[in-house]
Amino acid sequence: MNEINAQKRLRSAANEKAEAEKIIHVKAAEADAESKYLSGVGVARQRQAIVNGLRDSIVDFSDGVEGTRPKDVMDLLLLTQYFDMIKEVGSHGAQKTLFLPHGPGSVTELQANLRSGL
Repeated sequence: MNEINAQKRLRSAANEKAEAEKIIHVKAAEADAESKYLSGVGVARQRQAIVNGLRDSIVDFSDGVEGTRPKDVMDLLLLTQYFDMIKEVGSHGAQKTLFLPHGPGSVTELQANLRSGL
């Protein structure tokens, strides 16, 4: 009789342990989901701050320099960011970065160059 009671208690303990492990896994998954959500909210706020800063810069520059339009300022900002990116890519000698032409006709030109090289 003691053996039967002991087996019942062991079975009950195993069920309780499995239930506890299930709860731990569920809580870990919920915490991971919440973390990813908050990370997304942070990225969205960062992008919004960047857009607001760019907008303010464009308005200030357009107002401060006679004869400039917001599009001129935006083109200048984009060109500056492009040159900053090129500088950043080139400044790390240990990187293995392949920089391909990326203009509107570059894909066709790249295909033609590859064909002529074969």
